[in-house]
Amino acid sequence: MREEELGDVMRINKKVLPENYPAFYFELHYRNFGKAFLVAEVKGKIVGYIMCRVEYDNLYTNPQKVGRRGHVISLAVLEEWRRKGIGYNLMVKAMEAMKTYYGAEEYYLEVRVSNEPAIRLYKKLGFNVVKILQGYYLDGEDAYLMARPA
Repeated sequence: MREEELGDVMRINKKVLPENYPAFYFELHYRNFGKAFLVAEVKGKIVGYIMCRVEYDNLYTNPQKVGRRGHVISLAVLEEWRRKGIGYNLMVKAMEAMKTYYGAEEYYLEVRVSNEPAIRLYKKLGFNVVKILQGYYLDGEDAYLMARPA
C-alpha cells in the first residue's frame, strides 16, 4: 500500500465494516507496519485491504512462550469483489510479510461469532478458535479469538 491510498482504505472500512477506526489509527499502522498493510487492486481500483501489526507477548498457540504475535486488525473486501480469493490472498501475503519483516511466530485475529464466511476463510488458512471474547464488539456481539502458528 502507498500512503496516498489511505483514503481509499478508510472508505472501504466505513462501507463494509461495522467497526471503524479514526484516520490516525490507519496512519499509525501504515507507518509502523507498512510492509504488512496491503491493498488489493483490480484495474487500478482498490477493492480490499488488510491492516496488521506485530506485538510481543505470550503466544496464544503456546502460552508458556513469549514471542512475536502477528495481529490481523482489519480485513475488508468490497461486497462485489468477495468470493474471488481476494481476502484469502491478502491474508497469505500479510502473514508472509509479518513473518519475513517483523519476525511473527504466530498470527491471531478477532472475528464476530456470526461472521461465518470469515470464520470459514480463517479455518481454511489453519486458524483455530482459542477463546470467545464476550461482548467484544461495540454492539455487544461476541468474538472468536483465532490463532495459528507462523
